[in-house]
Amino acid sequence: MWDFEHPPLSASLALRYQIDRMTPAECADRLAAGQADIGLIPIAALAANPALRILPGCTIASKKRVRSLLLVHRAGQPIAAVRSVAADTASLTTLAYARILFHHWGNAEVPFLPASADLDSMLDIADAAILIGDPALLALEEQANRFERTREPLVYLDLAQEWHSITGLPFVSAVWAITPGAPGLDSETWDSISNDFNQSRIHGLQNIDALVEEWSNKLPIPEETIRTYLTANIHYALDDECIEGMKAFFRMAASLGILPEYNLRDSGVCG
Repeated sequence: MWDFEHPPLSASLALRYQIDRMTPAECADRLAAGQADIGLIPIAALAANPALRILPGCTIASKKRVRSLLLVHRAGQPIAAVRSVAADTASLTTLAYARILFHHWGNAEVPFLPASADLDSMLDIADAAILIGDPALLALEEQANRFERTREPLVYLDLAQEWHSITGLPFVSAVWAITPGAPGLDSETWDSISNDFNQSRIHGLQNIDALVEEWSNKLPIPEETIRTYLTANIHYALDDECIEGMKAFFRMAASLGILPEYNLRDSGVCG
């Protein structure tokens, strides 16, 4: 969103786009209800709304370790023996990936219990916990402090890394999607929108130092950790490898009954 928030392009973009901020799941709901034209949505939402088209070029993904999507369980309990999982429900896509992984680990029927994103309280009600976003990053920073406090050894599994270990493919979390009924969406407008968002992605990556400074003032996380997260853990380009990762996700989720069947060709990003 760099260009939408910073000069010299923010003023001209504000004349063309009205920006409302909300979670990706809420973005998907807005698109499904016809209340928005463009949204950054969890990829699982595509299966529920297959008419959406993916804006090419941009994504939120990870090609190996992501750090901000964790499954935490007690060290003395094998993952196949976990009886319950307290789950932060901020991302239905992440929970779908986790379901696929639990099938792979031989524990397909383990219940997921909705819970607020606090590791201590989650482990009070379940054998394991799924943390998403900032709570996951903070939990990694607090590992040593938590062990000092509780003397309870925990295993922190990176869900993107676990997905990569079984598929060799990127973990794709979200994409920009456009409702096909958006007014004036001809080929020229489509190309213009794609250019705006892809240029913003490029310019954001050119301003990593400013982003690191901004977020180090918002989160109690070292600057170098934030820099690594923004430059190495998160991948922003919807390339062929990410498209293959999405195909694998939808194929496996449908075959296991986690999501409805969905053909990525319907989105317009692949032939």
